Amino acid sequence: MKLALNKVTLCAAAVLFSSAAFAEKVVNNTITLAEVKAAQQAWGEALINISNTHEQKGAAAAKAVAKQVLDAAYGYNMGAVLFKPTLANGEQTFRTTYDGALSYFVAGDKNFAQDGGFALKGWKKYEYENAGVYLNGDLALTMGHVHVTDKSGKTTTVDKTWGFKKDAEGKLRIVLHHSSLPYAAN
Repeated sequence: MKLALNKVTLCAAAVLFSSAAFAEKVVNNTITLAEVKAAQQAWGEALINISNTHEQKGAAAAKAVAKQVLDAAYGYNMGAVLFKPTLANGEQTFRTTYDGALSYFVAGDKNFAQDGGFALKGWKKYEYENAGVYLNGDLALTMGHVHVTDKSGKTTTVDKTWGFKKDAEGKLRIVLHHSSLPYAAN
């Protein structure tokens, strides 16, 4: 009886462990429209948070928040991010480094002396509207307008293109950020 019980236990263990060894692992890095919209909304909320932090606690605190935003939202952990800020020109039009993006948002970097700190402009309201969204597996592209309103009620509209990619942990990251002011015909 004891020998039979041991054989049954051994067989049950073999079945259990063999099925675990061959358990199907599914990895799905497909980006959804809901994830893209959530990332766009989070970006705007982060912009307002940096602006409010600057008003309430000063430049150093705003810079700390901006670093948290860059670390959480952008794909610098995956390589270069293609970043073209709204108000940049000349040799510093395109920013492929973390420091270049940080300076654009909060200024204060002597290597980017032209930056005034886009996130420090007293933004109080943010809206986005997509003209189009392209979803392709772990890559998503959007193009449309971003509207930001400052504390005096003045709204600025920016043409915005974002590229999002999922990182190894399945988190959406901005890997392309292009902003420009709308063309004004003479």
